[in-house]
Amino acid sequence: MMDGQCHCGAVRWTLSIEPDWLTRCNCSYCRRAQALWAHADRARVTLDYRADSVVRYLQGDQTLAFISCKRCGCTTHWEGADPAAGGRMALNAHMAEPSAIEGLRIRHFDGADSWEFLD
Repeated sequence: MMDGQCHCGAVRWTLSIEPDWLTRCNCSYCRRAQALWAHADRARVTLDYRADSVVRYLQGDQTLAFISCKRCGCTTHWEGADPAAGGRMALNAHMAEPSAIEGLRIRHFDGADSWEFLD
């Protein structure tokens, strides 16, 4: 299990499994956010925040919504633009304690050009 939260604690998440790897993406958003993504099925994630405490940013083709804390600005996760549809999402593992992600493999994803893993 892995827990994470934004800097001020207003947005919290729990992942019920350990991810096989973390993903560092170089797309225009992820490289700016310096996110390290733990991808998971929505059913494996518990989110804890009030709807009015976050900002949802739809980027590019508007299929993903990046969720950030309205108070401290940390990007905590992304989900499909329609969260009611379920499916995959990703949690920003930098919101977890360093010891929780220590030793996990980091894969590099080329979200800027080829849309493929570089390793």
